[in-house]
Amino acid sequence: MSNAYAWKPTVATQAIVFDCDGTLSAIEGIDELAKLNNVADEVLALTQEAMGQTGINPEMYRKRLELVYPKQKQVEHLGQEYFSQQVPAAAQLIEIFHRLGKSVYLVSAGLYPAVSHFGNLLQIPKENIFAVGIQFDQHGHYVNFDDSSPLVYRDGKREITAQLKKQHEYIAHIGDGMNDFVTKDMVTRFVGYGGVYYRENIAAQCEFYIKTLSLAGLLPLLLTEAEYDQLLPAEKNLYAEGMETILHSNETL
Repeated sequence: MSNAYAWKPTVATQAIVFDCDGTLSAIEGIDELAKLNNVADEVLALTQEAMGQTGINPEMYRKRLELVYPKQKQVEHLGQEYFSQQVPAAAQLIEIFHRLGKSVYLVSAGLYPAVSHFGNLLQIPKENIFAVGIQFDQHGHYVNFDDSSPLVYRDGKREITAQLKKQHEYIAHIGDGMNDFVTKDMVTRFVGYGGVYYRENIAAQCEFYIKTLSLAGLLPLLLTEAEYDQLLPAEKNLYAEGMETILHSNETL
């Protein structure tokens, strides 16, 4: 391998961890719920602060939910909306990773009913989906959220990653927010994603940062040469698309 391609992996990644909102899906779930309930501006400001600067915390999480006061049906429908707004190449990549024997995880500070439905539609095993529980009353009105979940804390994904490292030595993490970036020193390869929400402060600290909407660039970033040889013809075309974005666009390497 020439020095020009020294960034290509030489050891197979065993597990791929994806963020949900703004990564696998082009929407932020809580912001979509806020639009439905006419509190979009207030909630969007809190989301931008959390994802781009401070990271999430329980107080901010509670404040957003109390502003939105989501209904159970709205949260359940959000899972389908995540799926309809999935970013280009998301489903294909997950299928490829599964076929190559890699474990795929969906780790999100989003609401579990919506995130789990989205993950199910993407064929991610239920036991590989981590998100925040929410409680409703018998009429489907919001009551509370699981404030014991590590995912409502800035470093929550570090805790999940520590659990996964007991099963997988080589892990890749892909995400767009500060609560994803906190895992960078724990994983084999961290890939920042700015195709939906470009965050300059995160991009500046990432060795690998995708700026295109499509996730195709993940294939050359995460697959070894031996794994490339196992790809089907259409999958090799997607790999070539990813290489094109890396070599001839503004991807960070």
